[in-house]
Amino acid sequence: MAEPSRSREFADWKPAPRFPGKADACWFAHHLSREQIKPFMNKGERISQLVAELIAADVDPNHTDIVKHPFYRAFFLCWNEQRYYEAHDVLEQLWLKTPSADAKYFRGLIQAAGAFVHLQKNFEQPMHSKHGRRLRPAVRLFELAEKNLSSFAPRHHGLDVAALCQLLRAYADQIVALDYTTNPWSPGSAPKLDLDR
Repeated sequence: MAEPSRSREFADWKPAPRFPGKADACWFAHHLSREQIKPFMNKGERISQLVAELIAADVDPNHTDIVKHPFYRAFFLCWNEQRYYEAHDVLEQLWLKTPSADAKYFRGLIQAAGAFVHLQKNFEQPMHSKHGRRLRPAVRLFELAEKNLSSFAPRHHGLDVAALCQLLRAYADQIVALDYTTNPWSPGSAPKLDLDR
C-alpha cells in the first residue's frame, strides 16, 4: 500500500480560528491584536478606539464643546488623511448621540464625506461594475450636503462653511458638466478642511 500524499494527510486539517469565540474564554484581550478584538466590539466602541488612536488621548464621548469634541476633531483628521469612510463613521457617532440644533450640520458633513467616498472608490477602480457608477450618487450627496450646510454659513463650529459649500458645488458642477464621465478627485488634489484653533 502506498503512503498517502502530504496533501491527503492534511486535507482535513483546519487552522485554529483567528478570532477566539466564547469557547476560548481563556484568551485575554491584551494578547489579541486590534483586528482580533474588533468583531467583539460594537460600532460605537470601535469608533471610540479609532478616535483615541487618532488624537492620542482618552476619549470622552460626552464632551459638550463641539469644537473641542474628540469625535468632531477626528472627523477633520480623517478627512485630511483621505479616510472619508472613517470620517463619516466618526461624525455619525457624534450626530446620533448629540441632541442639538446641529443635526443638519452634522448630517451635511457626513454627506460630504460620503460623496468623497464615492469619488475615491471611483478613482481607485473606475472600471469596476459598482465603483464605476459612483459619480451620480456623489453628486446627489454633494447637493444634499450643501443644502444641509448652507444655513450654517458663513462659519460654524470653527469651520468655514461657506467655503465648504462652494467646494461641494464646484465638484458637483464639474461632474455634471462632463456628463458624469470624469472624476475630478485625485489623491494629489484632494481638498483639506481646517478648523479655527
